[in-house]
Amino acid sequence: MRQFSSLVLRSRAAAPTLRAFSSIRVGPAITTYGGILSTRVQGLRFYSEEAKKSDSDAAASEKESEGVSVNGEQKRINELEEILASKSKEVTELKDRLLRSIADFRNLQEVTKKDVQKAKDFALQKFARDLLESVDNFGHALNAFKPESVEESKEIADLYDGVKMTRDVFERTLKKHGIEKLEPLGEEFDPNKHEATFEVPQADKKPGTICHVQQIGFTLNNRVIRPAKVGVVKDNDTA
Repeated sequence: MRQFSSLVLRSRAAAPTLRAFSSIRVGPAITTYGGILSTRVQGLRFYSEEAKKSDSDAAASEKESEGVSVNGEQKRINELEEILASKSKEVTELKDRLLRSIADFRNLQEVTKKDVQKAKDFALQKFARDLLESVDNFGHALNAFKPESVEESKEIADLYDGVKMTRDVFERTLKKHGIEKLEPLGEEFDPNKHEATFEVPQADKKPGTICHVQQIGFTLNNRVIRPAKVGVVKDNDTA
């Protein structure tokens, strides 16, 4: 009971103060109490306006910075695209040069291979030409034998056979190394293989036909190293 009575007395004592505070109204026309509340409200309004202005400035600055950042990124993208295009062009040029170099190298390989093969094929050309005189001498020796002497004398016949066998072995050896004879009797004259030493008219043969072989020719791996010296049928219509 005593505590309750104490609380009642305290509330009655605080009643005038509460009535004084209840006279203060905040609205369109603010009643100030000692000028303090009015100053605080104005300060709050000023602060809110400054905050709004600061927020707007910050937003504008942020937008501006974002715009600058976008422009910088776009510029960098353009620079990278230019670099990429330049490098792509450079790669294309280098690839073209590489393909050309490969083609040139392969052509060089083929040419070198052919040159080496030719060098192998015709390395004996000078030596072969020197041997042709020996072949001619075998022919001259055989032509020196008279048929009747060969038939009458066994010794002469044996000598003839020995010379002929030696010539045949020699010619086979030459053929083994790519050296072959050209005996164009009855063939058509070919200036790449034959050397005409004379012309004679013959009614029974076509003009330009080889009618006589004065000296046989030779080839080395199908290349003429000595043309055959021949006589050719003359055309009767020519003056």
